[in-house]
Amino acid sequence: SGMADVAALTGDSSYIQAIDRIWEDVISGKLYLTGGIGATGAGEAFGGDYNLPNASAYAETCAAIGNALWNQRMFLLHGEAKYIDVLERVLYNGLISGVALSGDLFFYPNPLESYGQHKRSPWFTCACCPSNISRFMPSVPGYMYAMRDDLLYVNLFIDSEVQVPIKGNSVKFRQETDYPWDGNIKIRVDPDSTARFAVHIRIPGWAQEKPVPSDLYRYMNRSDEEITLKINGEPISLELKKGYARIRRTWNKGDTVELNLPMPIRRVLSHPEIKDNTGKVALERGPLVYCAEWPDNQGSVSNLFLPDDVELQVEHRANLFDGVSVIKGQTRALHQGKQEKEILTQQQEFIAIPYYAWAHRGQGEMSVWLPREESLARALPKPTIASTSKVRVSQDKKGTPINDQWEPRDSNDHAHPYLHWWPTRGTVECVQYDFEKPETVSVVEVYWFDDTGRGQCRVPVSWKALYKKGDDWIEVENTEPYGVKKDMFNRVSFKPVRTSALRLEIQLPKKFSAGIHEWKVK
Repeated sequence: SGMADVAALTGDSSYIQAIDRIWEDVISGKLYLTGGIGATGAGEAFGGDYNLPNASAYAETCAAIGNALWNQRMFLLHGEAKYIDVLERVLYNGLISGVALSGDLFFYPNPLESYGQHKRSPWFTCACCPSNISRFMPSVPGYMYAMRDDLLYVNLFIDSEVQVPIKGNSVKFRQETDYPWDGNIKIRVDPDSTARFAVHIRIPGWAQEKPVPSDLYRYMNRSDEEITLKINGEPISLELKKGYARIRRTWNKGDTVELNLPMPIRRVLSHPEIKDNTGKVALERGPLVYCAEWPDNQGSVSNLFLPDDVELQVEHRANLFDGVSVIKGQTRALHQGKQEKEILTQQQEFIAIPYYAWAHRGQGEMSVWLPREESLARALPKPTIASTSKVRVSQDKKGTPINDQWEPRDSNDHAHPYLHWWPTRGTVECVQYDFEKPETVSVVEVYWFDDTGRGQCRVPVSWKALYKKGDDWIEVENTEPYGVKKDMFNRVSFKPVRTSALRLEIQLPKKFSAGIHEWKVK
């Protein structure tokens, strides 16, 4: 943002060329569909081109605000609508997702996929996001309009009124709209006296078949619905330049401009180099990105897939999140059958909500990108001894992720929830399962968390399993050694015991901490 200001104020072509290259680099390979930026929390950094993981996305709220500030300055520098297109995408999606509807809870990162580990917080040790949100929200009116000489730009579509001086004439503009739920925008123009000047109205990229000003994302199918523009009820042709419908005429008090931006449901595909989105689709309507969340989809999202031929409809729900339009239809869900490898496919109702509104109804699964075919969905597993157990962890650490039946990609997987004891190092820690009822068990499998190269957790020095007998804890008689290998389940068999609880005692490395991705019991 500062560099764009210097470029604008000095006109130095080297600054302008450099800031343009940086912008193109971000928009072409480093921008999330929600407008979020920053693929990794390690160093609070961009990843390489097309490195846009969904579940581990950093997409910090402050970075979203910075992205909005930057694109506003790029617009002021170049006068092109594509910068406001990005600003709008950020504003309606990855920025306001950073604050709860109540206004007092905040996200630091804004991932595009969750397995239930995310919730907004009232404060942070490094509290940049709450203060940035509270500062940014009152500034939104300043992004709606812009002026240059006898030209007014209408950039954002929000019910509003503004009065500006144009060549000595005071002109009031009144904008009436229910955007983003509706694409009808009416602008009343009231000059103090008849005058000739120009009004440039942004025609969003999403309404012109371009979700972003690059090939990073595209719509699956073209829409045949047309944009219309009227003055005093009479249709006029769209004269587009730099993304704006240009209207230069003599204006009289009470003149009205009516813009209609059709808002069909759009299926979005991403660049094939974005590996996390291979075979997946996202949903948009107008400027809003949608997501599927667990409360609307029978408690799970990861087991859903959305075939291309599923018909989708829009339904406005006034009693949901202060009033939102949802997308709904009939989709497919996978469930594990009675046999271990038996997969059942069921049809069920599907509902998607605006992304900004997720995580207001408790913690659970959410996803922006949905599989288009069955092979990419995860069958909802049957309950197990471990998944139905109550978890207890030393130091009151949250332990429920270790029995959520999500298997990590590797020990350094940060996408799925995990348990860790950081910053404790060198101690003996424990984790315990209290079974729903006494069980006869003889096997445990543990997948260790190890973030070498990123953090301070390593596989443990040693560990052992104990079972509860009365009020005592007794070590099991294991028939194979306790493994501490990375990137795999470490299986230990032992003489069968009947018990109401199992415990793992874990010796942390002297200079490091440790953690667990998943713990199975059989």
